[in-house]
Amino acid sequence: MIMNKRVFLFISLIFFLLSNPIIAQDKFEFPDIPGYKTLICDFHMHTVFSDGLVWPSVRVDEAVEEGLDAISITEHVEYINSYLRGDHNQSFKMAKPRADKKDLMLIRGAEITRDMPPGHFNALFIEDANPLDTSDWKAAIRLAIEQGAYVFWNHPGWRQPEEIPIWYKEHSWLLSKGWIQGMEIVNENSYYPLVHQWCVDSNLTLLGNSDIHDPIDKFFDKCIGEHRPVTLVFTEERSEQGIRKAMDERRTAVYYKDLLIGSEEYVKPLFEASIDDNLVRVNMGGNEDPAYIMNNSSCFTFEIVYVDLKGVESDPVFLSPGYNESKFRIFHDYPKVIVKNVLVAPGVSLEITN
Repeated sequence: MIMNKRVFLFISLIFFLLSNPIIAQDKFEFPDIPGYKTLICDFHMHTVFSDGLVWPSVRVDEAVEEGLDAISITEHVEYINSYLRGDHNQSFKMAKPRADKKDLMLIRGAEITRDMPPGHFNALFIEDANPLDTSDWKAAIRLAIEQGAYVFWNHPGWRQPEEIPIWYKEHSWLLSKGWIQGMEIVNENSYYPLVHQWCVDSNLTLLGNSDIHDPIDKFFDKCIGEHRPVTLVFTEERSEQGIRKAMDERRTAVYYKDLLIGSEEYVKPLFEASIDDNLVRVNMGGNEDPAYIMNNSSCFTFEIVYVDLKGVESDPVFLSPGYNESKFRIFHDYPKVIVKNVLVAPGVSLEITN
């Protein structure tokens, strides 16, 4: 009895997928890109040592479980509670041995917290958070800069009407001094396209962070696909120094909900490194279309449309993590591919032209 070709094709696909199983994506996972390592980072979070709800060691364990490479616990230096004992470095000191043991890079940081303007700023790579506890916000940022800090503006839409960011003269002054080096285009559950454009216009680093206060699993529900926003940092080496150099050179991208946001210089090679477009053809040598299996090695689901010679877009193709069966030809069979959910500027998707 001759097996129906469609049945044989289906069985062959099942055998292939069983031989190459789809692995559940419980962790953040992105491939390296040519010349750089891709590190997954969250540079804004809190513990009970300011206004958070967990112990510093919990922040370390959460990050390790999710596959992060580096975090910064950025307590509000203006916040005093019974745990501090006069030392704003206490949470860092408690978390550092555990982070070292688990091979998680813990970057010393603090949050300088003021009403708007100028708002809140995180200072990373500092030596001591205590001097930043001063009533003069300009002095606080200056003292951070004098320690060699990397300073970025947090959640610029905070306490603004409809959460639309406003640029004040205080921010122009900080920018003129070189004391704003990056901005959070994403904070928690908010994306600020206007701030994204400001970063593009002023050549500032794109950052996306969780600003988590709760236990991470109590705030972001993994069961429905939620995840903390993270900053992807493209480094020459996996080290704190490598992260700092990459941030100074604006080699970052942001993973937020179902969006990947960054300069084309970095998100295009990240897309290309994630998708293996070498075909696995499964057919019986007849007239039936072959099956195409594409492998997505990242944790990100890419939404792709193919554009033909007439400029007509296909229906969206969603390439989820792992192996994907598609009836579409591979990318280089089309003059243009648009990756809809990878943004290279506000409202502008990544295009790949062949």
